[in-house]
Amino acid sequence: MKHLFSRLSGLILGFSVMLFLGCASTPPTRFFVLSPISDIKMMSKGEGEPCFAIGLGPVKIPEYLNQPGIVTRITPNEVRVDKFAKWAEPLEDNISRVLAENLPSLLCIRTIAFFPWKGSIELDYRIDVRVIQMGGTLGENAFLDVFWSIADGIDRKKSPLLIKRSSYVESTDGGDHESFISAQSRNLASFSREIAVSILGLPR
Repeated sequence: MKHLFSRLSGLILGFSVMLFLGCASTPPTRFFVLSPISDIKMMSKGEGEPCFAIGLGPVKIPEYLNQPGIVTRITPNEVRVDKFAKWAEPLEDNISRVLAENLPSLLCIRTIAFFPWKGSIELDYRIDVRVIQMGGTLGENAFLDVFWSIADGIDRKKSPLLIKRSSYVESTDGGDHESFISAQSRNLASFSREIAVSILGLPR
């Protein structure tokens, strides 16, 4: 009995050590958000500049991106979902929020309403965004491919005023997720700038 007890104690101790080492080697989970770019310049300034009421959304992403883990590319046909680098909020919401923060830095904006907006809100334009691809390779680049449109904010049965597909690529400064997310934030800044230029170019 004494020999059995000693053996069981040894097994329990060994298991505890293995469990401790396993826990000690597990990296902590990090949470990331896309961020607005503070140094983008307003496209148009001056007296009489038009101000807009914008309806933003819906913003849709592919299903493979609709998960907490950050997705990057290993090969053109293989992706990696990181267990320890995650989005701090749903990616669709994060993209919407960043666009809503970038656009007032580029245009005179009266208001931005998120989809689904109230029927009583009077909008000048509605912006619909479909992310086709959003990814890249750590240590190389981050890319964003979007299909988007601008529609009349009042007449919702009217055909879109503009339909476009746009692609952006930014090099990453390092091989970590923080550099990757910063590059994607720059892609969103370029996308925001293209939206602003397009709105200013629409007939009024």
